[in-house]
Amino acid sequence: MNTKRILAVVLALCFVVSIPVFSAQAEESSVAVPSFVQGESLFAHAGTNSADTEAWTLWQNAEDEDGIVDNPNAFYFFLPSGCDEEKVDIYNGYNETVKINEATLNKGEVKKFSYTVNTQYNVSVGSSDYTLVFKRSTAEAAIFANNPNADGNGTGLYDYIKNDKSVSAAATGAIVDSSGAIDNTAIKKIKGRGNTTWSKPKKPFNITYSSAVSIGGMEKGKKFSLLANYQDAALARNRILYDLADAVKIPYASDSRFVDFYMNGVYYGSYQCAQKIEVGKSDLINDLPDKDYATSDGKLADNFSFCIEIDPSYGDDDYHTSQNSNEITIKSPELTSDQPLYSDVKSKIKSKFASLFIKLGNTSTSSMAQLIDIDSFTKMFLINELGKNWDSGVSSFYMVYKQSPDGKWRFYASPVWDYDNSLGNCVGIERDLNNMGVSDYTEYTGWWCKFKGKRQRETSSNNIMNKCANNAVIQERASQLWIEVFMPKIKSFLTAYSDSGELYSASRYFELLTGTADMNYTRGWLLNTGAWIADHSSLKKAEYKDGSYSTASTATNYTADFDGEYNYMIDWLASRSAWLTNEFYKTYKPSRGDVNGDLKVNINDATEIQLAIAGKASPNYHGGSADYNEDGDINVNDVTDIQIDLVRK
Repeated sequence: MNTKRILAVVLALCFVVSIPVFSAQAEESSVAVPSFVQGESLFAHAGTNSADTEAWTLWQNAEDEDGIVDNPNAFYFFLPSGCDEEKVDIYNGYNETVKINEATLNKGEVKKFSYTVNTQYNVSVGSSDYTLVFKRSTAEAAIFANNPNADGNGTGLYDYIKNDKSVSAAATGAIVDSSGAIDNTAIKKIKGRGNTTWSKPKKPFNITYSSAVSIGGMEKGKKFSLLANYQDAALARNRILYDLADAVKIPYASDSRFVDFYMNGVYYGSYQCAQKIEVGKSDLINDLPDKDYATSDGKLADNFSFCIEIDPSYGDDDYHTSQNSNEITIKSPELTSDQPLYSDVKSKIKSKFASLFIKLGNTSTSSMAQLIDIDSFTKMFLINELGKNWDSGVSSFYMVYKQSPDGKWRFYASPVWDYDNSLGNCVGIERDLNNMGVSDYTEYTGWWCKFKGKRQRETSSNNIMNKCANNAVIQERASQLWIEVFMPKIKSFLTAYSDSGELYSASRYFELLTGTADMNYTRGWLLNTGAWIADHSSLKKAEYKDGSYSTASTATNYTADFDGEYNYMIDWLASRSAWLTNEFYKTYKPSRGDVNGDLKVNINDATEIQLAIAGKASPNYHGGSADYNEDGDINVNDVTDIQIDLVRK
């Protein structure tokens, strides 16, 4: 047992109390009080009968985004999903007696309280009367970070780090999963993050733990990003597109979970905890050799691994270069100006990036494949085109350069990042849209990436996503990957309930969000505000079925709440997928089903499968392509699907 846990047990033993349940029967439990009490308050614990001192949340008022409380007499307990559904331990941090309905809590006392979500209770603290409502989350985990003296002068953690994202602090804390299990691994560092999002009232953060932890069942790691998703009232656009990227095998897709976030007991809202994009053996990008930019005699290697991000918001401290009007931050190797080969590495990466642009302007498959992983660039294009992502190719566009299994050095477009301004969420900038000649940006119809960054009278753009969208090789591959890889995943996402795998179903994400969204918006974060956000009140949905694309004659109307925002996003995604499917089928050439290896897919391939099923031909198909529908089995369904696609051609 480590020192921290021993201390927690000692504290628990110091505060053993006989805890009467607010019912006819009494219980006893060992409860430790909060380690971070500042001022007077009531506290509720994420677990019951727990010796943990960190996973306490205090009761708080709803407030607006400027911190103004409209009703100071109305309080809430925002409980994590790991909290018991019926009972909660409450600690009286006031210097006087508290009554909840008819139950009495003396100063410094803990009692177990039977509660019902969304039921109002009457509370008196001395001579003052209040109301109390319990909220309970549905998120996959909760994160508590506690430091009441973050600057050494008595400043609490949030107040210390909220104004300057370069400021960081250590903290104690707790990770509470939905089953109630608590991990008290210390927080080595927490600090602000983001560019535009950092300027918003609901702040995003980066968090680094002292040792590897699992949050909500994710693979263990030390570094995570807490995404506020402030501009996305559905709270899910980043999560869904990250998980879709993982499902279609875009390298290094960040895994993430919905979490509730607390600092010093104060609930700050619903967040998305994602694996932070870092390069290292224990990080998200974990397969790049360390310092392979230098040869054994200290000279610059001809080829070496690196990770870069197109990022116009780079800072003075970033390892940075520019090429083809793109601002490039070098994420790895991250050298400082006093280190050997600093300028040489930067120059080499700049040269490689220039070669990348040349290849994207080339329509020869063999030429492009020498330097570019065509599938990862095509999939990245499809993710951005699906979402009509406003930031496509402008920012948060990551690329990894590494040696492929065949020995060639190639660029991989990955990992995906930052999609809150997608899936019909934002209106864009009118001046830019006019310059590009795009008038239907908020609609689910119309191409987007091929216009991004280009003026109407120009034939080319330096936007890398624009170059992908206008590359003939990528476009041909896009139709194949969309029909054969993306659409099966999206269809399952929209129709079949799933709570496992890389991509859950739309209904499962909604289940995970309902409680945490209720807490988030009750706390005071605003729904769908500001000129940047598109109108989400109605939509004429589209459908692609049996080779036919259709649009509803009447619009679906959406309520101005979380449910409406979420349903609008899902219907927009489904309609966008239908439109893209209709467009891609016009140029679709199947990439699978070439069973006999003649580089064609025709009736002969269907016949070959039928003969093998009947035992009259060898089952040793070329490259496993006979499993046409990729269901893991080779049978008459594969024959049928080939025949259907041949008819569509």
